[in-house]
Amino acid sequence: MNKDHAMVNDGRVSQENSAFYTAYGFLVADALLSVEEINALRKETIAIFRGERGHVEGLVAINKDESAEDILKKYVAIHFPHKISTVIRDSLFHERITGILSNIVSPNLKCMQSMLFVKGPGKAGQSWHQDEYYIPTRDRSLIGAWIAIDDATVENGCLWIIPGRPGFIMPRVKNDNNEYADVDTVDVTAYSDQMIPVEVRSGAVVFFNGYTLHSSRRNKTTDCFRTALVNHYMSAESMLPWDQDGKLPPTEDLRDIILVAGEDPYAWKGITDVNQPYLRPEILRIKANDL
Repeated sequence: MNKDHAMVNDGRVSQENSAFYTAYGFLVADALLSVEEINALRKETIAIFRGERGHVEGLVAINKDESAEDILKKYVAIHFPHKISTVIRDSLFHERITGILSNIVSPNLKCMQSMLFVKGPGKAGQSWHQDEYYIPTRDRSLIGAWIAIDDATVENGCLWIIPGRPGFIMPRVKNDNNEYADVDTVDVTAYSDQMIPVEVRSGAVVFFNGYTLHSSRRNKTTDCFRTALVNHYMSAESMLPWDQDGKLPPTEDLRDIILVAGEDPYAWKGITDVNQPYLRPEILRIKANDL
């Protein structure tokens, strides 16, 4: 594996980049967003968690005298912030992000989810998982675009990736590692020598396939946040049989999506608005009630 081929230079996807993504399931684009764009996201993050952008299920009333840091320390993430924030919604269409996605996924792209993470000092990370386990596509096109709002380091809980795109969804097992907040994980013992930390600077974007194993560890700093915006995309050609982990009625094609590039072959179905912003619980228990 040539790690240089994982790096997308100046937002231009090379043949080596495409081949690397096909084989290993991830790419990294440094400085894809400008300092001004990152500052706007950082400012918007505080406004969202202050409740200034609209209702978020689970958000508590804010004391006006509370500092931004004290507010953010209470939480770990908000799902679907693009539903209440024009700044977050606009990020879904970022031309340098969609340009890369159009090269490695499809010229026809839709987004179905945004997630705003504010992992503060001491907060646990996410256990090993494959995003397709939670968000099923018909063509394995699911991809996350992980935007680093803060620098992401091993110390503050950066992403870890096991390079590759397994051809199946791996079983979930009980989690006993206090690095992670989740009650379940994937047994990655056989891959212990393949795990790599993806340390990136603010403004970088990490792209990873829905079948690629990834995780993040506990933020071990005392004064550093690891804020990141993660937007999930897929090919518009694929239907989306996603019921939001049982929150929504079963469906063959969830139409609460946003077309961000190209054409939608299913435009005749129309668009729905069923997902609403909500706080991610610190201890995640999705599809794991039997563990």
